[in-house]
Amino acid sequence: MAGRRGAAVVVDVQSGHILAAYHLNVAARRVVHPGSSIKPFTLLALLQAGKLDAHTALMCRRTVSIGRHKLDCTHPATPEPLVPASALAYSCNSYFTTVATRLTPAQLHSSFVQTGFSSRTGLSPVEAAGNVALSHSSEELQMQAIGEWGISVTPLELLHGYLNLAKLAQTDPNGKFSPIFEGLQQSVTYGMGQAAQPNGPMKIAGKTGTALADEGPWTHAWFAGYAPAENPEIVLVVFLEKGHGGTDAAGVAREIFAAFAVEHSAGVAEAAKGARK
Repeated sequence: MAGRRGAAVVVDVQSGHILAAYHLNVAARRVVHPGSSIKPFTLLALLQAGKLDAHTALMCRRTVSIGRHKLDCTHPATPEPLVPASALAYSCNSYFTTVATRLTPAQLHSSFVQTGFSSRTGLSPVEAAGNVALSHSSEELQMQAIGEWGISVTPLELLHGYLNLAKLAQTDPNGKFSPIFEGLQQSVTYGMGQAAQPNGPMKIAGKTGTALADEGPWTHAWFAGYAPAENPEIVLVVFLEKGHGGTDAAGVAREIFAAFAVEHSAGVAEAAKGARK
């Protein structure tokens, strides 16, 4: 983190125990909007409700205006329609604000609450809880679906949410929720989370987020994800106070994933050596 304001936490998927932390008190008590890092959970709500499937395709309109908010897409233009996985990889506001209106306010609210976004995680003895509002208009629903209104989380809550996704990825890799796992991996492969990929063969899955701050005209930066993508062993969250964008947080995550990859390859090599004996 190089002394930057914010927090970073890594947990073990199997045990749920914290392996490393920077400013755990900040991770436990800072409550802010999650921005686009919430999109996998919006997609989860849509899949759970049967409102779309892996093949639901929409063209990106590029320009997105919701009320007074201008939320134009910044991902590379594509001539092809986006499906859930590619929309998640590109963090397409056009796609997510459009499909979100297929949900009722109660459905999105209930899914976020069930995921744990208004509950303490138990990962820290002194911990705040985020909050999830019930939207009362399509504009509020759309803003909530992309993490800019009506949902605030602690870094530990977001970490816990991604821990649940990592566990789900192990039990349902090619099933109903596969667009989420594919989208998170594609985000790092070619999408908005590329800065999180370390050198080497290990594949990473994760999502960036750039969230508008309530306190002033600036943003906070997020990255949350897991590795290895195919069989998750660790989950991490990086939160940068006044970060310029999710790419900044993804760059910090890359260093953490790189350190894990070194330890992981050493463990694999040692296991192979023992097996040969």
